[in-house]
Amino acid sequence: MKKMISILLMSTLPAFVMAGEGHAMEGHQHGSHDMSAMAHENDEADVGKPGDPKKIDRTIHITMSDNMRFTPDHIKLKQGETIRFAIHNAGKVQHEMVIGTMVELKEHAAMMRANPNMHHVEPNMISLAPGKKGDIIWQFEKQGTFNFACLRPGHLEAGMKGEIVVKP
Repeated sequence: MKKMISILLMSTLPAFVMAGEGHAMEGHQHGSHDMSAMAHENDEADVGKPGDPKKIDRTIHITMSDNMRFTPDHIKLKQGETIRFAIHNAGKVQHEMVIGTMVELKEHAAMMRANPNMHHVEPNMISLAPGKKGDIIWQFEKQGTFNFACLRPGHLEAGMKGEIVVKP
């Protein structure tokens, strides 16, 4: 009975998310299921686009730790800059960094709580095992305030988030 309920719930999840207001983030995989059907076209456009690795303006080193913090957690950029975020998980548990608006991040965190084995495969996000390093290369085309967070269940709620301020 539990298996049947789980199958029914998982089969309705894409329709539930598609009925939302266009804030679901694309390219998630739960097990072997591609969750990109939940995507909406303008999610990345709000916060920028994948950057060209040959045209990086600067590198910003970010450390993720088990005290549920990013260091640094406040970043100032210029509009149009392409940034290489060099990310290190200095903790003993899995952490991730996802760039988005706070509305998107909170919605995505709710999806992660419902699907804790979801894996990220988009250029605005990275999930790192303890001790591992990785990069996000991102271009910020618009000015404004954007966010990043760890969306592992409970991490955002514990304060694992940061802010990116993009000025002209």
